[in-house]
Amino acid sequence: MITTHISKPPFPAPLHSHSHSNAAAPLPLFRRHRHPHLSKHFSVAVAASPSDLLASVESVASAASVLASIVLVHESGHFVAATSRGIHVSQFSVGFGPALARFRLGPVEYALRAIPLGGYVGFPDDDPESGFAPDDPDLLRNRPVPDRLLVVSAGVIANLIFAFLIVYAQALTVGVPVQALLTGVLVPDVIPGSAAARAGLLPGDVILAVPGAAPDPSVPALVDLIKASPNKKVLVTVSRTGPGIRDKQSLDLTVVPDTSADGTGRIGVQLSPNFRVTRVHPRNLSEATVLAVREFTALGGTVLDGLKQTFLNFSQTAEKVSGPVAIIAVGAEVARSSADGLFQFAAVINLNLAAINLLPLPALDGGTLALILLEAARGGQKIPREIEQRIMSSGILLVLMVGMFLIVRDTLNLDFIKENL
Repeated sequence: MITTHISKPPFPAPLHSHSHSNAAAPLPLFRRHRHPHLSKHFSVAVAASPSDLLASVESVASAASVLASIVLVHESGHFVAATSRGIHVSQFSVGFGPALARFRLGPVEYALRAIPLGGYVGFPDDDPESGFAPDDPDLLRNRPVPDRLLVVSAGVIANLIFAFLIVYAQALTVGVPVQALLTGVLVPDVIPGSAAARAGLLPGDVILAVPGAAPDPSVPALVDLIKASPNKKVLVTVSRTGPGIRDKQSLDLTVVPDTSADGTGRIGVQLSPNFRVTRVHPRNLSEATVLAVREFTALGGTVLDGLKQTFLNFSQTAEKVSGPVAIIAVGAEVARSSADGLFQFAAVINLNLAAINLLPLPALDGGTLALILLEAARGGQKIPREIEQRIMSSGILLVLMVGMFLIVRDTLNLDFIKENL
């Protein structure tokens, strides 16, 4: 679990941070069906040659390093915002669990811990051994609302800036991927034994038309047509290429959608727009800036849309939400296939972390911000400490439970784990 503590939890915690408020950054969300060969890479690596195994270990290390650097940037945002305003800070830690290395520089203890899936910035607000008086004006809890808002939101701001810099570096080095929309609807995946499989549809086919119904199909149009046609013949024209096929083939197939529990039709495929990806290389810094802004905006929109779909259709998307094990596995797959892809992997993780952390939920930065804004709306009257700690403790407990569930589930779903159980 990626968790950011800028305060001491109201219940005993192994990190022993001392501060005033709580905030946690949960895991970025990923849909695993976009990476259908993820587990295969791991199972192959187990039985591979030493050089292949080394490459696999290096790719996993690259993905873990990206994740750790994103946590470091998030925590640095909180830390820089606090110290720049003269607010007392007692600890800065990357990782959880036992300390691998630590040192003290001035009043701050810096630590690198064994589990690089989180971190925290500690404030001495509630530490009786800190030597600071309870009414010290430079304790975080005693600072004006604007200062506290800045400190709490600085982690998110740092992630957004880092994401843009990553995209900008991508534009300057390997170029920005641009999608050119092509005719038809792509079929990336077909479920074995489904209506589509029985009809002869294969992964990689492009549906060019549904004669008499959708001469120029789109994903929404096809979905609506399939849902409205349970147990009815649907003629589709597809284009097919692949190993052993010299030229594109045009085939007419008849699909009979199965009936879902709700009475609608389904054929068991994944559909997506058909597009070709090319890379655009800027000629100067001005063009690089324009490309970076455009790509940053597009990635941000994709992340927000993904979160919206997750919350609006949670029953259907919950199993596709992945934790740190799956995220590192995805990053390792990206690193093995193309180092260029790590740019977008890192940018998307940053944007996910920023977006999720702004949700007004206990234990998230957004939850802490909501409490501070509520205090401001009450004319500066602070929320009773006991109530605030109860809210935060429930949020932290929920985040820890969800995080542990995702870690265990994603670990058990790895092929090399399944094969050895």
